[in-house]
Amino acid sequence: MTSFLKEEYEKTSEHTAFYTGGDIQWTADGVQLLCLCDDNVKVIDVNTLSTIQVIGTVEDNVECDQIYTFRLSHCNTNILTAHKSGLMKLWDKDAGTLKKMWRSGHKGPVVQLAFDIKDENIASGGSDGNIRLWNLAFNTCTSSLRGAIGVFSVLKYHPDTAKDLIFGAADDTKIRSWNCKSGKECMIYSGHFSKITSIQFTSDSEHMVSSGRDRVLILWKLNEAKALKVIPVYESIEACVLLPPSFRIPNFKKKIGMEGIYIACAGEKGLVKIWNMQMSRLMYEQEHSLVSPALEEGGLAVTHLLLNEARNMLSVVTVDHNIIIHDLETFGCHKQIVGFTDEILDIIFIGKDESHIMVATNSCDLKYYEIESMNCQIIKGHTDIVLALANFPTKPNLFVSSSKDNSVRLWLCLEDNSIQCVGVGTRHTASIGSIFTSQTSNDFFASVSQDNCLKVWSVPSEISTYNQILKSNHTEVAHQMDINCVSVSPNDKMIATGSQDKTAKIWTEDLILLGVLKGHRRGVWCVKFSPADQVILTSSADCSIKLWSVADLSCLKTFEGHESSVLNIEFLSKGQQIISCGADGLLKLWNIKSSECKMSLDNHDGKVWSLAVSRNESLIITGGSDSKLVTLRDVTVERREKMTKEREQLILQEQELSNLLHSKKLVKALKLALRMERPLHVLKIVNEVLHHGNEKLIDTLKEINNTQKEILLKFAAEWNTNNKNCHAAQLVFNTLAPEIIRGDLNVPSLGNFIEGTLPYTERHFERLTSLLQDLQFVTYTVNCMQPHAVKMN
Repeated sequence: MTSFLKEEYEKTSEHTAFYTGGDIQWTADGVQLLCLCDDNVKVIDVNTLSTIQVIGTVEDNVECDQIYTFRLSHCNTNILTAHKSGLMKLWDKDAGTLKKMWRSGHKGPVVQLAFDIKDENIASGGSDGNIRLWNLAFNTCTSSLRGAIGVFSVLKYHPDTAKDLIFGAADDTKIRSWNCKSGKECMIYSGHFSKITSIQFTSDSEHMVSSGRDRVLILWKLNEAKALKVIPVYESIEACVLLPPSFRIPNFKKKIGMEGIYIACAGEKGLVKIWNMQMSRLMYEQEHSLVSPALEEGGLAVTHLLLNEARNMLSVVTVDHNIIIHDLETFGCHKQIVGFTDEILDIIFIGKDESHIMVATNSCDLKYYEIESMNCQIIKGHTDIVLALANFPTKPNLFVSSSKDNSVRLWLCLEDNSIQCVGVGTRHTASIGSIFTSQTSNDFFASVSQDNCLKVWSVPSEISTYNQILKSNHTEVAHQMDINCVSVSPNDKMIATGSQDKTAKIWTEDLILLGVLKGHRRGVWCVKFSPADQVILTSSADCSIKLWSVADLSCLKTFEGHESSVLNIEFLSKGQQIISCGADGLLKLWNIKSSECKMSLDNHDGKVWSLAVSRNESLIITGGSDSKLVTLRDVTVERREKMTKEREQLILQEQELSNLLHSKKLVKALKLALRMERPLHVLKIVNEVLHHGNEKLIDTLKEINNTQKEILLKFAAEWNTNNKNCHAAQLVFNTLAPEIIRGDLNVPSLGNFIEGTLPYTERHFERLTSLLQDLQFVTYTVNCMQPHAVKMN
């Protein structure tokens, strides 16, 4: 049976956050996204989602300088960043190297940056209401533009260089323009009554469109500062883009002479709308948006719109840090990217081949990932944070979810990999923290809630593609405190629950209490039935895991090793092993029979809430509070095979070494012993060589290469610590010292090597000096005694 036991899992991939909110830009070729992530700017490949470059990293032991905002140059080669320290830095995008750095001169943080169309000058807008213009060639401030009040929300150069204009809008809800050369204020555009979120210049350079949180779009005549059109859009607008003249959208064909100004905008409702500004007409409104509307009036849903003309695509960036890329012509969803998942609360495998995973994060939306590519679909349905997931072993494409919205939902994965909600249950009166499905059928599932109730739900025998009302067959007040977990036995005859009241309880399928497991000192976080034996496993906030007998409710074993709450546990290897994860960020593998921890992995920076094990136990995926999805692969068999091959190779080498020694082929034997890193065999060979004189050792050492000489020096340092072997060590040092002095032989950490060998060498020298003195004294005594002996005769 021990041959089935796992010994080691190895991390194969790690999916981490790359966009945590703030600025985001799309390169002109549509291949890369630049995302603000914590204190850095990450350059992401849109197709593979791999991080190509990280801008703003610092060396060790240097305090991190947080990036407030950044801007990509029009030529897509440079990135300008503004930092918490007041510094502004210019970076090479592809190399990630710092090119220039200077102080902004603002009295507060820099919140907006802009490049002119030639990338020769830049502008910085601060929270102090000032704009400073900079010449990049000389790093000099050419103008300081005043007049605005408050923090800048928009800053943009006019694309026509002949006009030499820069536009900015701050908290005073007015758009101002300044002359870049003279620094004088030109015009003030008054019309908005709330924060201005975007300004767009038309291709004729004569008009401007602005959007704001006051629920209007305004078309301006630039040279007159006149509002030509004020269009009410009935929602707070956070982002808008000007569509190119040749654009196409569904159900709309531009007629000849309809080359008007078209704006795509999005805001609190989460829908993309396209307006003809000159006709004040809504031309297109998105249907079936993947973006949830804001929870309250005036809240955020969409934060950015990014247009890529090269690919004819529009990206919608949401407040949940999701990036949804649409094909503009069909407005179909081309790709969904999750930039930051926040806390990962639960994970399950989906499908017969387990090629996908479903992830519950700190969001009302589910994330449906393809494991190989980590492409994601956002699944909508719940109205509050999803807390738990569970799949049916007998029907891998059917699973259930529970949420803070007090409901459970039954989901079906269709053949085209789309997910359909097929059932909803709303009998609980509080958040549903855990669910578990039947193991031998797909007839029922159990749920527990903060209302202290345990419920058993029936699954419809015929599952249709529309939401059915799920019925609760049994309900029981199971504990007097919050219930953290529920589990169903492998034969579907028993149900176990664990609670903050420090106990776990065992119930029949009809919710008749069979027994109470008492022994934990803190709340029970997880409970699982063994797949093979009549035992139950529990984990607790007291940092321990306990194994209980179902028959007499006694505690059989306690596993201690975690430094914090043990949040999740699973049986492995047909019930012979345990895998556990906890709030200490550790993943541990235990052998039940020996109570030994075989493996401990530290892949997370915070609590590890979720743990998913594939059916054949070859893959484990973990997720936690650090927004990481870590994939681990079972490498036990590979390691055993590798160790077997190494052992066989070692036996062959030892036999070869023995043969070489027997046949007195000392040079070959020395090379082999050094390659095998056998210091005792090497010492034996060196002593054998010294029997033929010191010159023989010098000739022998000429036959080995520098790498082998370095190993020999390391061994000689070990021999030098012993009086019996110091003679051979000192002769090796003496033979190789000239090569080290000439520089022919490079010794790693030469200073440390000398520092380690010198005290022993001095000790051996003192000992030999003392022996020589004693020998001279004996000789002197013998010589003195010889004349006296002659006289006696």
